[in-house]
Amino acid sequence: MFNPTDFPKPTLISVNDVKLEVFEMGQQNAGNPIVLCHGWPEHAFSWRYQVPALAKAGYHVMVPNQRGYGNSSCPKEVTAYDIEHLTGDLAALLDHYGYEDATFVGHDWGAMVVWGMALLHPDRVSKVINLSLPYQERGEVPWVEFMEQILGSDYYFVHFNRRPGVADDVLDENTFQFLRNLYRKNEPLREPDPGMAMINLAKAETPLGEPIMSDSELAVFVTAFESTGFTGGINWYRNLDRNWYLLADVNPVIEQPTLMIYGDRDAVPRNESLHKFVPNVEVVNLDCGHWIQQEKPEETTFAILKWLELQDDT
Repeated sequence: MFNPTDFPKPTLISVNDVKLEVFEMGQQNAGNPIVLCHGWPEHAFSWRYQVPALAKAGYHVMVPNQRGYGNSSCPKEVTAYDIEHLTGDLAALLDHYGYEDATFVGHDWGAMVVWGMALLHPDRVSKVINLSLPYQERGEVPWVEFMEQILGSDYYFVHFNRRPGVADDVLDENTFQFLRNLYRKNEPLREPDPGMAMINLAKAETPLGEPIMSDSELAVFVTAFESTGFTGGINWYRNLDRNWYLLADVNPVIEQPTLMIYGDRDAVPRNESLHKFVPNVEVVNLDCGHWIQQEKPEETTFAILKWLELQDDT
C-alpha cells in the first residue's frame, strides 16, 4: 500500500476567483504538463499511484483538489459548481503555470469535467484520458429530468437535486462509515436495497467486499471530508441540468486523441456510441470495479503511459 507521507506537499493557488490546493511533482519537466482530475467523493490523493510514475516519465504533474474539496475553496452558491466554473478553474490553472494546453486525465466526475474542458476550452486540451465515465451525450431532455423518468426519485443523482441537504447531512454525520463502505472491491452481486443508495451506504454498519486502500490511506479522505463536509462535491450534481443548458450551443464532437479506460465490473454504463462523439478514441478495459486507478494502480499507470508514448511517436 502507498505511504501517504510520500504524496507531494500542496500549494494554494489563486485562480478564477477561488483558491485551489494543488499537488505537484516533476516540476523539472516544465513544458510537458499533465493535469489529473479526481471524482466524487474523492481527493487529489486518489491519483497517488500515478503521480510519481508520470513525473518519472517526464511529465510536469499537477493534481488539483477541485473546488469543494480538500483545502480548496468551497463557495456557498450552488451555481458556483457548474461546468463553466469547474473548467474555468482548470483553464486558469494552465494560465498560472504559463501553459497553453495540457493533457487532462479524469476519473468519475473528474472525467465529466475533462469532457467539458475539451468541449468548452478545446484549445487548452491536447489529449484526453478518462476513467470510468464515458462521454455523456446531450439528449433532448435535461439529464436529471431524464434520470428521474428512467431511474426514479430515489436514484442518487435525482435525490441530490430534488431533496437538497438531506443526503448531505447523513453523509456528514457518518463520514468514516460512508467512505469505508464506499471504497470497496469484489462486492457480491445482489439486488439493490430500496431507498437512496448513498444514504443506505452511509448507514450500513457492515461493509461488503474488500477494502481498496489501507487505513492510513482512507484516513486522508476521511480527514478531508470531516473538514469540508460533502455539500461542495454534491453541488456538482446539482448543476447537471444547468450544464445541459450551458452546453446547448457547443460543438459536441471531441477531436483530441482520447484514451477511455473502463472497469469491467464498474456499475457506470458504457457509451456504445462513444466513437460517434469521440472519433479519435482508444478503449482499454481493466478487470476491476469503479475505483480504477486505486484498484488497479499498476495496470492503470501502464495503460496511460503506453498510450501517451504511442501518441508521442505519431
